[in-house]
Amino acid sequence: MVYRFFKNTFLFAAVTIVSCGTGTSQNQQQETSKIQATAVKEAKPILVGANRTEAYLPLLKGKRVGIVGNQSTLIFKNSKNDASPQHSTHLVDSLISLGVDVKQGFAPEHGFRGTADAGEHVTDGKDPNTGLSIISLYGENRKPKSEQLKDIDILIFDLQDVGARFYTYISSLHYVMEACAENKVPLLILDRPNPNGHYTDGPILDPEYKSFVGMHPIPVVHGLTMGEYAQMINGQKWLKDGVQCDLRVIAMENYSHDMPYSLPIKPSPNLPNDNSINLYPSLCFFEGTNVNAGRGTENQFQVFGSPYLDKEFFDYAYTPQSRDGAKNPKHLKEECYGMDLTKTNRLDKINLQWLLDAYAHTEDKSKFFNAFFKKLAGGAQLQQQIENGLSAEEITASWQEGLSKYNEMRKDYLLYN
Repeated sequence: MVYRFFKNTFLFAAVTIVSCGTGTSQNQQQETSKIQATAVKEAKPILVGANRTEAYLPLLKGKRVGIVGNQSTLIFKNSKNDASPQHSTHLVDSLISLGVDVKQGFAPEHGFRGTADAGEHVTDGKDPNTGLSIISLYGENRKPKSEQLKDIDILIFDLQDVGARFYTYISSLHYVMEACAENKVPLLILDRPNPNGHYTDGPILDPEYKSFVGMHPIPVVHGLTMGEYAQMINGQKWLKDGVQCDLRVIAMENYSHDMPYSLPIKPSPNLPNDNSINLYPSLCFFEGTNVNAGRGTENQFQVFGSPYLDKEFFDYAYTPQSRDGAKNPKHLKEECYGMDLTKTNRLDKINLQWLLDAYAHTEDKSKFFNAFFKKLAGGAQLQQQIENGLSAEEITASWQEGLSKYNEMRKDYLLYN
């Protein structure tokens, strides 16, 4: 199955039980009924945490509220989770219209309305739609300050994650939890699906390489929703000095990790569709090399290429241009040779072969990696393994012990099957 464009509906296979023979035992009938009931349940659309207003509006009554949000912080008006303006409202707009005393907004990477480039500092300002004061959490100030929380009785966190360690929304979550714990402000997480929640994979981060693109000893693909991840941060005492955040998660309904989920709105400017999100854990490694990963094209994180790759081996070519979300992409206006992955089937593991092929067919191997690669990889080992000529199978085999321990720990924090 090819995942190329965001869909506004959730499609699940119907389960049909065909009985052979002339009779069915009582046990068989009971088992059939259970399976059919499960199929009916799975056919229901996912109800995201933000839509479960009956579960959290009472918690906001009479409270001064802050919100960590962006363009994905939506309440949907229909069961199709349609993000179009006529079928959805921003959480801030909805809460204000309901009389909730919203005092402050906080913006992660890409800004409160999701228009800033990757890595671009987001400045403080005002939300153009509501006039609400917005404090940036992506710039010099990555952790809310005490004075920024002094008029807040409860803080809401509602961001659409994509399930990768280097996607910085989980780092913002860490710092928000830490600030809430230190200032005794309860944190309310409105949970959303993880579109890469159907698997875990990649090397475990070495604490020596801790950074904003990798803060915790987890694999590249962590397999958790934001609510589950917050529980893990608390449970593993990863916050400074082991402080604990007063945390409440508004869980989704009708969701399980193995469900294919199509995001109704892109979570950041350079993840435009399902395919890019699914390929992101594999292709983001190129951000730490001299290879462009589709920024400056319409196929961000669905193609890769470089002027330094062998055009005899790589028969696909494109030229990055300045565009919204990538004003100065790598190799701007230079012809890049690489691969078109827009028709790739949905992955359930990291594909290292593309990275290995690029390294094997680059013009000058000494200039392939940059200092950012080890931060993305979460350590020095992956680069060493590639430079030493290990195969993809040999490299992934080296991850298995760490993954096994992580998956055992992960079980303690799951809210969904």
